[in-house]
This record gives sequence, structure tokens and C-alpha cells, in this order.
Amino acid sequence: MTTDRPTQQSSPGPLRRILSSAFAIFETRLELIGIELQEEKERLIGVLFLGLAAMMLAMMALISLTVLIAIFFWDTYRWQALGGITLLYALIAIACGLRARSNLLDAPNMFDDTLAEFRKDRDTFR
Repeated sequence: MTTDRPTQQSSPGPLRRILSSAFAIFETRLELIGIELQEEKERLIGVLFLGLAAMMLAMMALISLTVLIAIFFWDTYRWQALGGITLLYALIAIACGLRARSNLLDAPNMFDDTLAEFRKDRDTFR
């Protein structure tokens, strides 16, 4: 005795389309993350290169300036001149350090655009 049960065929069409759309959205967001990472890497390399070049040139200029001031005041106020230059350099170094710290603490999140898109997607599906 064979009993033939009718097989229930659920319609895979709508579910498949929803899953396909969800994966397409997810793929787009991953591509956006990759693009943002690449842009951030290129920006960081450029900033590091320019920063190193500026530091090297500034050091050479400061050494030259220090030597010139020391030579100029050698007979009269050499110790005061060298002390003043040292104090000036120290104050500028402290100001630069505080500014760098402030920039690091106030930096925006790296994936702001991607997170905004994920929030839009979440709000759309609610």
C-alpha cells in the first residue's frame, strides 16, 4: 500500500529574493569598508611622509639657527642666548605634543560612513 502524500512546495521565490537582496546589501557595505580602509591607508602614508620630511628640514633649520645665534652672541651673552633658545625649543615641543595628543583624541571614527549606511539599512528593515 503506497500512500502518496502531496509534497508541499513552498515558494522559494520571495524568500530567495529577500536573501539575495540582503546579501547584496551586505556585499556593498563590505566593499565600502574596503574603500574606506584604502583611502585611510593612502592618507596616512601621505601624512607620515610629509611629516617626516617636515621634521628633518625643521631640525636642520633649527640647528643652523642655533649655531648662528651662538656665533652672534659668543663674546657677550652666549650662555643666555643658548639658554633662551633651549627654552624656546622646549616650549614649542610641548605645544606640538599637546596638539598631537588633542588631534588623536578628537579624531573621528574610521568607519563613520559605513556605520551610517548600516544604520540606514537597519532602520529600513524595521
